[in-house]
Order: sequence, then C-alpha cells, then structure tokens
Amino acid sequence: MKKEKKDNLSVKELKHQSRRYSIKEGIFAHIQGAFGGKYVSPFAIAINSSNSIVALLTAVSGLLGPLAQTLSSRLIEKYPRKKIILKAIFFEFLMWLPFVAIAILFYFNILVNFLPFLVLFSFSLYVIFGNIASPAWFSWMGDIVDEKYRGRWFSKRSLILGFVAGIFAILAAFLLNYFKSKNWTMFGFMILFSLAFITRLISWRILRKQYEPKIKLKKGYYFSFWDFLKKAPKTNFGKFTIFRALLGFSVSISSSLLAIYLLRNLNFNYVTYMIIIFSASAFSLLVLNLWGVLADKYGNYRILVVTTIFIPIVPILWILSQNPIYMIFVPSLVSGVSWAGFNLAEGNFIYDNVSSQKRGLAVSYYNLLNGIGVFFGATLSAILIKFLTVSFIEPLFLIYIFGGIMRMVFVFWWIPKMNEIKKTKKFESSKKFKNILFKQFKSSFAEEAHEIMSIKKYLRMK
Repeated sequence: MKKEKKDNLSVKELKHQSRRYSIKEGIFAHIQGAFGGKYVSPFAIAINSSNSIVALLTAVSGLLGPLAQTLSSRLIEKYPRKKIILKAIFFEFLMWLPFVAIAILFYFNILVNFLPFLVLFSFSLYVIFGNIASPAWFSWMGDIVDEKYRGRWFSKRSLILGFVAGIFAILAAFLLNYFKSKNWTMFGFMILFSLAFITRLISWRILRKQYEPKIKLKKGYYFSFWDFLKKAPKTNFGKFTIFRALLGFSVSISSSLLAIYLLRNLNFNYVTYMIIIFSASAFSLLVLNLWGVLADKYGNYRILVVTTIFIPIVPILWILSQNPIYMIFVPSLVSGVSWAGFNLAEGNFIYDNVSSQKRGLAVSYYNLLNGIGVFFGATLSAILIKFLTVSFIEPLFLIYIFGGIMRMVFVFWWIPKMNEIKKTKKFESSKKFKNILFKQFKSSFAEEAHEIMSIKKYLRMK
C-alpha cells in the first residue's frame, strides 16, 4: 500500500515537473515564432516576392498544416507521443537554415528570381513538420494537466507565452529597423532566423526532459474522413465545421494581404507593423478570462453569436484610415476582442459536441476542412491581387470589402442553423449584465497583470 502511494506521488510529481517544463519550453518555442514565424511574410516582401507569393504563404499554411495533423493523428497508435514530437520538431528547427541561406543568396544577388519560390517551399516544409507534432502534443498535454484545472492552467500558459512572444516580436522589429537604416536588411533577417533556429533547439532540448504518461487507445474509435463528411450536414458539430471552413475561406481573402497592405502599400517600418499586429494579440489576452466567464455562464453558442457580429466588419475597418493609432485602437481592438471570444467558444463548442473517444479524429478533420477553406481563400486572394484591375478604387480595398461581405453572408446563413446543447442561463437585464461585465473585466485585468508580473519566475525555472 505504501509502495502504491509512493508510486502515485511520484507520477503526480512528474506531471507537476512536466507542466513547469512545458511553460519553459513554450516560452522558447514562442520566441522562435516571434523571431521567425511572424517575419516570414515581411521577409518574402523584402526579397521582392510578388503579392501573389506572399498571399500563398497563408494558403500553404492553411492547407498543409491541418493536412499534416490529419495524417499524423494515427501515428500515436504506433509510436510514443514524445518520440513523434521530438522528431518532428527536430526537422522543424532545421528548416530555419534554408531561410538564412536565402537571405545570404539575396544579399549576394544570386538566383534572386528563384528565391521567392524557395521561401514558399521552405515555409511549406516548416509548416508540415511543425503540425506533425500537434496531435501528439495535444494528447500528451491532456494527460499531464488534470481536468479540474485544465482551463485555468492553459489560460495562464497562453497569457505568459503570448506576452513573451509579443515583446520579442517588437524587439525583433527594432533590430530589423536598425539594419534597414544601415542598408543591411538581409543581415537583420539572417540574425532573426538564426535566433529562431537556436530558440527552437532549446525548446526541443527541454521537451526531452518532460515526463510522458503511457496512453491507452480503445478499439473502434476510428472513423474515416468520408464518413465524417457524409454526416456533417446533419449534426450540430458537422454544421459548425462547415461554417468554420467557409469562415476560414472568407477571412483568408483579406488576412493574407495584411502584411502587403501595411509594409508595401502604406510603407510602414517594421516596428510600426509589429506593434499593429501585436496589439490585436494584446487585446485578446486582456479579455480572455472575461470571455471564459461569460461562456461558462451563458454558453459557447451565445459567444459565437456575439463575436461573429463583429468579425465581418474587421476588413472594412482596416481600410477606413491609414493612421497607425487608428489601426491599433479600432481594427486591431475589434479583431483582438472578437477573435479572442470566438476562438475560446470554438474550442469549448467542440468539446461540448464531440465525445472524448472521437475527439482527436473529429478535431483533425475539423482543422483539415478549415485549412482547405483558408487555402482556397488565400489562393483566390493571390489571384485577385495579381489580375484585378479597376480604376475607381484601390484593388486591395475592393478585395477587403469583398472579404468582409463574404464573412457576413456565411455568418448570417450558418449561425442560426446551430444551437447550444448544454444548459445555460438566460441573459440578465441590461443593467445587471453591464455590472457583470465591469466586475469581470476588473477581475480579469488584475489576473492578467499578476500573471505578467510572474513571467520572470517561469523564465528562471530550473
């Protein structure tokens, strides 16, 4: 009996240690994204890639990522999750070396016409390797984080990692601006991509230390993608999947061109660009807990209804003014707040509608359909930006307006077709609801501030 208690305590301690490692590993993984992932589109623009190539970066990310997840979801049946993740991430961080080589080739004016296509190819491989690890990582983390505080722990982790990523992304922008002022832009990108390589290598080494519980898969859990598609129009989750794919299609029409709009059309420097991009994430972090409380109280479907009222107007807001302050406090604010609520409710809505045994496969199919939508939306955007010629309005503006209208059409057609399946409270009176919002926002803001102040603690973990 004592030995059994000791073994249980040992597993408990190993899980606790693994959670701490996960935060530390995640910090370095997100720093990689801040130095590398967020600057792939600016890099493509810097080496004179066409607008179509830049838009296609979103397309390949949207399709190849979910496709890799779907294909790799069954690897868990044959191999340990830790082994899958370590191998995938090993190849992922190696993919930063081609980006460094591309910057060197461009600097020495070698194969410059071919380099944009090499960026697209290298980024495609980077996306594939990164997403191969996702199903195994999602499953692994579910086993080391207890269900009773899973939401709170992931919220804390997301806040810390999001804050760190934003700070390093802005620091990277200052570095790029400095090198650009010296006409050494390619050296700046070489340094950033080298740092992305190093920080992902560090996160890989930390992952090797994490404890992996054994997993048991029940027989009969598998169902094919085609079976899923046949039943999709008849189920609540299936309808939501179709809606999400169509929304992904309409969103990527405009989102794939944002870097082009800010850096090429408006000629913003890297610091201004990154502050605008990060401001949406910052607003998201500030209201994340608030959305969580409201979702628990009133249901995830109601949060989806509220947030999808605002999501369609975001592309229109981007083109109303070219003032950076306006862009931070209007489109970035509306986008950050609405997408924070949508993304939270999206995940919870899936949990509510899919049984735990089928959840892994269902989510991989869900992501695949969404990725297909993103692929076709970004591809359409690439075609439009290349061939659309009108004189009465800037072509990019017309594409943004079209993207906003498509969002509205899909939202108003599909949202009413779905429903909430769990019991929730009705909306309070207007005055009481405002009091709830005010109290929860104060509480959420205090929690966010406390978590941000504790980031040093996680950075110094042994």
